[in-house]
Amino acid sequence: MTTAAPSPPLASLPPPPPLSRADAVSLFLDFDGTLVEIADRPQDVVVSPDVVEALARLSQRLDGRVAVVSGRSLAALDHLLGAVNVAMAGSHGGEFRPAGAICADALAEPLLPDAKAQLEEFGAGHPDLTVETKPFSAAIHYRTRPDLADYVTAFGAQTAEIFGLVVKSGKMVIELSMPGSDKGNAVRRFLTLPPFVGSRPLFVGDDVTDEDAFRAIRDSAGGGILVGPMRPTLARWRLDDVAAVHRWLKESA
Repeated sequence: MTTAAPSPPLASLPPPPPLSRADAVSLFLDFDGTLVEIADRPQDVVVSPDVVEALARLSQRLDGRVAVVSGRSLAALDHLLGAVNVAMAGSHGGEFRPAGAICADALAEPLLPDAKAQLEEFGAGHPDLTVETKPFSAAIHYRTRPDLADYVTAFGAQTAEIFGLVVKSGKMVIELSMPGSDKGNAVRRFLTLPPFVGSRPLFVGDDVTDEDAFRAIRDSAGGGILVGPMRPTLARWRLDDVAAVHRWLKESA
C-alpha cells in the first residue's frame, strides 16, 4: 500500500503595517470573528466600546473611508455598534448604506418569502440550532451542535437548489444568500463612490465568505488581511486573532 505524502505546511503571511497617514487607504472590516469574538449564538457577542471608538477615530483620520461589511443585517449592526457613523454593508452585501445615509440600497433581490418561511420552519423544528433570517440572506448556525454539520449542509444545499440561492460554508455556519449578495460586490460598489473612489482598499476578515472581498481587491495595490489561523486564502497579510485586530486598529488610529 502506498501512503500519500503529507501536504506541506502553508506558508504564513506577514502582519499588515500600521496605516500610513500619507496613504489614501480605504478600510473594510468584517464583524464576527474580526471586530468581535464569535459566540455560540449571534445575539451573545460582546462589542467593546474601544472598538466603536477606534472605528470613529479611523473614519475621521481616513476621511470617511471606513466600512463594516458583514453577513449580519444592517439592523443588527446598528443595534450592536450604536451610532458610529461609518459606511456599512449587511446581509453579505445585499444591504448597502454609505456613511450618513438614512436608507440602504439593495444590491440583490430580497430573500424570497417562501425560502424565508422554509428556513424559519426548519429553525422552529431544531431549537438547538440558530436560524438567522435577514433581508437578503440567511444563516444556519450549528456551533452548539457540530455533530449536525452534515445534516445542516445537506439541508442548505437542498434549499439553495429549490430557491436559486447561493450557499457557502463558514465557521460552524451555512450561509444562504440571493445571487449578487456577496462581500466582494459590496466592496466594488463602495470603491465607485466618494470618498472611497481612487483609494487603496484593505479588507480585514476571518471566514471563507470574506474571500469574495479578498478576490475583489487582489489586483489592487491593497489586499486582504486574514484573521486567525493560516489557511488557503487570497489575503496578503494576517493577524492572529480578534485581539490582534484591536491592537492593529488602535495603532492605526
